[in-house]
Amino acid sequence: MPKKLVANIRKSVHKKDGKSSPPKGAPPSAFANRLNVDRVPTGGVAIPRRDSSRFRRTKKVELTKLPSLKEKPPKERPQLFLQKVQQCCAVFDFTEALSELKSKEVKRAALNELIEYLSTNRKVVVDEYYPAIVEMFAVNLFRAMPPPADPVAPDFDPEEDEPTLEAAWPHLTLVYELFLRLLESPDFNAQFAKKYIDQAFVIQLLELFDSEDPRERDFVKTVLHRVYGKFLSLRGFLRKSINNVFHQFVYETQRHNGIAELLEILGSIINGFALPLKPEHKSFLLRVLLPLHKLKSVNVYHAQLAYCVVQFLEKDVTLVKDVVKGILKFWPKVNCPKVVLLLNELEEILEIIEPDGFAAIQEPLFQELARCVVSPHFQVAERALYFFNNEYLLTLMADSADKVFPIVFPPLYKYSTAHWNRSIHQLIFNALKVLRDINSAVFDDCSAKYKANLHNEQRKAQQREERWKELEKRAKSNPLSQKVPIVTPEPVLRPIDYSQRQNTSAKPAETVSSGGGLLRRKSMLPHDPSTQRALEEFSSTAQEHVLVPVNK
Repeated sequence: MPKKLVANIRKSVHKKDGKSSPPKGAPPSAFANRLNVDRVPTGGVAIPRRDSSRFRRTKKVELTKLPSLKEKPPKERPQLFLQKVQQCCAVFDFTEALSELKSKEVKRAALNELIEYLSTNRKVVVDEYYPAIVEMFAVNLFRAMPPPADPVAPDFDPEEDEPTLEAAWPHLTLVYELFLRLLESPDFNAQFAKKYIDQAFVIQLLELFDSEDPRERDFVKTVLHRVYGKFLSLRGFLRKSINNVFHQFVYETQRHNGIAELLEILGSIINGFALPLKPEHKSFLLRVLLPLHKLKSVNVYHAQLAYCVVQFLEKDVTLVKDVVKGILKFWPKVNCPKVVLLLNELEEILEIIEPDGFAAIQEPLFQELARCVVSPHFQVAERALYFFNNEYLLTLMADSADKVFPIVFPPLYKYSTAHWNRSIHQLIFNALKVLRDINSAVFDDCSAKYKANLHNEQRKAQQREERWKELEKRAKSNPLSQKVPIVTPEPVLRPIDYSQRQNTSAKPAETVSSGGGLLRRKSMLPHDPSTQRALEEFSSTAQEHVLVPVNK
């Protein structure tokens, strides 16, 4: 392949063409194309259709089918291979199904032939193939991702919402497949390919993770994993770039379609970390992975996130204390499905914890667990009570019964009959039985203290009631009480009489009292005749169903 063509390909991929300079008075070159696109034509010129982020509009190209690689002698195949790759740089509009059908079929057949050629032949990858395939990959795939159709819509739910599929997928899947065949080929030369697969390439590749099509994200995940394995010099930069994506997701946009796939890649990367862990790896766990727990869309990627956290703790168990406290820091207040997910993750962490690490987190852990046990959401309470079926956790609790039992016993005993769900009652009874079997002495002591505290609370409540009665008795003995009657209302329910409103509507601030009963203040809103008629009509038909508290 001519050197001039190779140089041009490299410039087009990495956007480095310094020969041309903008004229005087023109804006910087970085904004030149943007201004040309954003400029609105005037004077009766038809405004072209906006370019889709899934399709970069180009002039229509008529492709001609080239001879098959099998028909050419081995010496002519490299040149024909490059010509077919050059053909595949043509991009077509798949939003119009019936446009350029012939050229689309020619490109599809060429991609299939190139894939088969690299898969079935050995020692056929020459140096000229690398820039050509990288250029073709960039032209077809590197593009800006579209914004969400509804920016204020709730987050995407993979179980209920249908994803937006890529219109040009019939060609894109073959482009991904061809690039993977090159990376996985035994003839792949990473030392030569790193001239073209560099940091700029990696950054643009990471942007493809924001695609809404799950098929494309899966291919990008595989490509990035192969790049991480082949190019050792890019590993540190790739990890930092992924960190930047996470930080932007957590602290800026809170929207990204590929967090689960990125975490899946990191899971395999973390699994290969050498021991002892480097400070940068520990910082990544505490400053990048843990803040991902606070997003409301954590259910989309929680399985991959929990796997990464557990992988870190298996490498270094001393990080358990910081991890558990970090998870408890981002514990939700009202998001019950998220609470269930975090309880699942905590139980996975407790499976690998050591007794020394458990002693450091037992108090904040069981305080949160006790709050979950009394949750009115039965799934949260049920998941929290399943912790008492974990044999390893019960073994750890047995060593710290004097500190753990006083935390969990009161809510368990109180809600053994007070919870609205009967299945929770049975689970609580089982949990109490387990605690008694672990250490009956501490259990009896907690039971006695709980009953004593309950008796003291009842005694204090009775004393408070007696003091109020004594205070009321003294107030009635005061001579002024004859002028200012002391009323102790006992509300009952009776139907509202809307007919009285007509007589009192002219006095909105007047206090209405009936026989010294409960006082009601009329509304300060202006009188509306239509509202009054509607209320009267309603009272004549359904008066017996509307009840308010009043005195006897």
